Amino acid sequence: MSLPIVAIIGRPNVGKSTLFNRLLKKRLAVVDGRPGVTRDRNYSLCTWNGKSFYLVDTGGLLPSTKNELEKQVKAQAESAIEEADFILFLIDNKVGAQDVDFEIAKKLKRINKKVFLVANKVDNEKEESETYGLSRLGLGDPYPVSSTSGRNATELLDDIAKLIPESISEEEEKGIKVAIIGRPNVGKSTFINTLLGEEKLVVSEMPGTTRDSIDTRLKIKDDDFIFIDTAGLRKRSKIIDDLEYHTSLRSLRSIQRADVCLLLTEAQEGMVNQDLKIAQETVEMWRGLVIGVNKWDLIVKETKTVDQYTKWIKSYAPFLDFVPVIYISSKTGQRVEKTIELVKEVYLERRKRIETSELNQKLEMEIKRQPPPSVKGKHVKLYYCTQTDIEPPTFVFFCNYPEYLKKQYLSFLQNKIREHFGFNGCPIKIKVNKRE
Repeated sequence: MSLPIVAIIGRPNVGKSTLFNRLLKKRLAVVDGRPGVTRDRNYSLCTWNGKSFYLVDTGGLLPSTKNELEKQVKAQAESAIEEADFILFLIDNKVGAQDVDFEIAKKLKRINKKVFLVANKVDNEKEESETYGLSRLGLGDPYPVSSTSGRNATELLDDIAKLIPESISEEEEKGIKVAIIGRPNVGKSTFINTLLGEEKLVVSEMPGTTRDSIDTRLKIKDDDFIFIDTAGLRKRSKIIDDLEYHTSLRSLRSIQRADVCLLLTEAQEGMVNQDLKIAQETVEMWRGLVIGVNKWDLIVKETKTVDQYTKWIKSYAPFLDFVPVIYISSKTGQRVEKTIELVKEVYLERRKRIETSELNQKLEMEIKRQPPPSVKGKHVKLYYCTQTDIEPPTFVFFCNYPEYLKKQYLSFLQNKIREHFGFNGCPIKIKVNKRE
């Protein structure tokens, strides 16, 4: 079962982007007083009370419009409603329900989905008492919130979280789940077809042929694999039509399902910003990662060597320093089997546990050589470390002043863990707990 989608919809300029930012506690959406600023959908992973879901911001919904741009915004908002599991229908309480709000409410009553009627711009108790007139919309009692100040936002999140099951996860599938990810037209389907030795997936030179995620089960040298061939991830700002929106969100869901992601890039184009964004999404979801530089057979070897290319990737994207890079050709089959071996290696690394005694024996020497700097006259002392989890590998350090351990020093500790114990291709999670 995939993570649910919660879409924020409503007419223009009711505060959808402000609420989106408020619920995420991040400034991701552009907020502007002018209507129509949010044209494309914006989405991000939101976690509350241990429950996770995708939150989607949409452009203003205008059910009856002849303006071409407004038609596109309307189409995107309607697509978000169709894709969503839950709807937050936002009303501007300062101006009350307008004719267009009743029109939207009529549409929402026809769909079999939970709708939260949210009265925005409610800044005090007096204004809260005035929201009940919105019940005329026929969608139940409104949630009075202020997306600007955050008033009652946590109550709204509490009720959303209550509707999400305690454990959202894919049904246990036997095998190593591998998501083949990357921009459109980099050879993802061809890669799987080469493994299969048959044209099971449609391959086309036209970008965006694969519109949804397709699972392919395969046994390779006694190991069971589940390959998730994802639709190409495009830049969010360039997701214009409904189909492209569905494609991108489902690709992110595929990353979430995977144990290891194989990011295919194009050898001739090099690693571009969108490749970095896809890699960043994968690392932020704590999935294993392998970079496959595809179409390597088209490179004139005198102009670019493997070592030069790898060095360039690591200098261009230092945050991918722990990620293995392999040079392949999906079309000719060059190193395709070796890629699978590398994927399995990363999968096993992600499940590896280090004994506490061995971990502390190695790290104690490193910490003595380079202890954490004192802060405000306080001597920061690290007592010991233990691995508390796998998938992702998670390490907890116990310390007298956790608040004074700087990000740079945590990166140092992470690098030392890698230096001594590997974890090739695996993001490592570091936590610090207080101990007197």
